[in-house]
Amino acid sequence: MTPLTRALAAGCGLLFGGLLILLGPAVATLALAAGCALCAVLRQPLLGLAGFGLAACLMPYTTVQLGVRITVSEALLGLAWLGALPRLAVGVLQWPQGRAEQRLLWLMAFSLLPFLAGQLMVQADGNGPVNWARWLLSLSALFLAPLLLPDARSRDRLIVMLLLGTLAMLLLSIGYFLKDRDANSFIPVLEKLRYAHPEAVRDIFSANYTRMASPWVHPNLTGGALALMLPLAFFYSLAQQGWRRVLGMAVALLGAAGLLFSISRGAIVSLALVLLWLSWRRGPPPRPLIGLAAALGLALVLFYPPLQERLATTFSASNASTEVRMDEYRRFPDAVRAYPLGLGFKVDPPPPDSGLLGISNLWLNFVYKLGAPGMLLFVAVTIAWWREARPRGPLSVLDPERAVWLGTLSGLLAALLTGFFDHYYSFTMVLIGLFWLLMGINLQAARRLAGRGDPLLLDGAAPSGPITVDPKATPR
Repeated sequence: MTPLTRALAAGCGLLFGGLLILLGPAVATLALAAGCALCAVLRQPLLGLAGFGLAACLMPYTTVQLGVRITVSEALLGLAWLGALPRLAVGVLQWPQGRAEQRLLWLMAFSLLPFLAGQLMVQADGNGPVNWARWLLSLSALFLAPLLLPDARSRDRLIVMLLLGTLAMLLLSIGYFLKDRDANSFIPVLEKLRYAHPEAVRDIFSANYTRMASPWVHPNLTGGALALMLPLAFFYSLAQQGWRRVLGMAVALLGAAGLLFSISRGAIVSLALVLLWLSWRRGPPPRPLIGLAAALGLALVLFYPPLQERLATTFSASNASTEVRMDEYRRFPDAVRAYPLGLGFKVDPPPPDSGLLGISNLWLNFVYKLGAPGMLLFVAVTIAWWREARPRGPLSVLDPERAVWLGTLSGLLAALLTGFFDHYYSFTMVLIGLFWLLMGINLQAARRLAGRGDPLLLDGAAPSGPITVDPKATPR
């Protein structure tokens, strides 16, 4: 053993001994484990990104105190950046130069103006700098896909973690819902997961106790998360074998049940519209799976009376939530006149004691928070993404690369379509991190398909033929 090795061993022993004395055995062990995990993530940033995928899907709002109170998901995303930045500095990693990435940087830079305006104009308690930094961190997930997923193997690890987190969340949520059929019974679970604002959680679950509770707290957030992940799970399973196929199918089927239990109108309608779009592209899912999902939905409706009652009024114009949304649209111009540069990041709409209402619309919520220029920059980012990732050729053969591309594309389309019904893909922490991460994965898959000359992304080809799976292209 060299002198340097002996010195390091002695230092580690002294450090652990000091922790035992100061903190006690249990806390010292946890601190040591956290330190080892931190070193591992800094050495391999992909571990941080994979941890974000698992935590964001399973326990999105579990919090940790790191000077300020943030979610574990955001902390893992920040650790991934801590590991990636030194590699960027020395040239090991190359910054993505796509048009969507460039426009997102413009959106992030412009947000400084409404942030400052909100700090001056909004008279309310709130930590604007922290909220702004958290929003920027969530958007930055778009850049981590090209930086930390250099090959299909690393990307597959991330997708597996996303699906495992979603599966665990569904098993937990559906299990509790079927056991008690009361969302309030889920409150102790969230307390053990160290969720902040328990009073808000109780209000949400008490008002919607017949709708399935989940770690996403609000049923509409649950529906939005499932709308994003279900297409990826389904198409991923079609191009895989073994346990990966089982994992994808399990998430797809349980997710369909969870979507019905959450009764999120926006998510249900959005996924239906995406299915119609796939049918128009002559690439619908296999008929047996559609029949199985329809049978599952019919069974849930027949054997759960509260679900029948909710579905009977959920698309009615006299529905209470529909009336609230209409009132929000009528009074939205008042909010624009009150905050022409945007509300900023000190508080979420509506500002307290203002007499204003919020807005349940993705694009108008950008206007509310960042002003009209912020909304236009967001539209510019999505247009750049769509121009690069949209299908131009036939959806005929589904290999693993195409499965990832089509699954993320369909999920992103469903998420954007929910924007006509709600606003949660604009500034809802963690959920928007998943949205931008999947956009990064989708852009990366589209560029790989275009790079290999795939007719799917070449102009001039008409859509033709149903989706089939190429067994020779499926990895073992």
